Amino acid sequence: QAHLVASGGGSVQSGESLRLSCPASEYSVRSYCMGWFRQAPGKEREGVAVIDNTGTTAYTDSVEGRFTISLDNEKTTLYLDMDSLKPEDTAMYYCAADLGERPFTGDYCSATWLPRFDLPFWTQGTQVTVSS
Repeated sequence: QAHLVASGGGSVQSGESLRLSCPASEYSVRSYCMGWFRQAPGKEREGVAVIDNTGTTAYTDSVEGRFTISLDNEKTTLYLDMDSLKPEDTAMYYCAADLGERPFTGDYCSATWLPRFDLPFWTQGTQVTVSS
């Protein structure tokens, strides 16, 4: 049972920054792909950013250039650095992983795959609220 718990959310003003964190040591060595998705009230889940086991990253268009996904050198923590936040970034944010249970084929874990974001393991999210 995965226990991927995101933290670091909060309430900020438009243009400010936040760093989200997710303990990943149990999952990074087993996963081909890890990432962040978000869900706002009344909206569908949206893949935000992913990183594969080679360190290659991908982002949805709306956050490209503002958000950065990374793993620390020891691969113990997954981060999402969010700069220049906008009110439309308001959502519950979740970190997720595949624990090696998705085939690494085709466009998996890439920008074109992001709209199909279905990493199977995730648990508790963290709320990000951006006011104008």
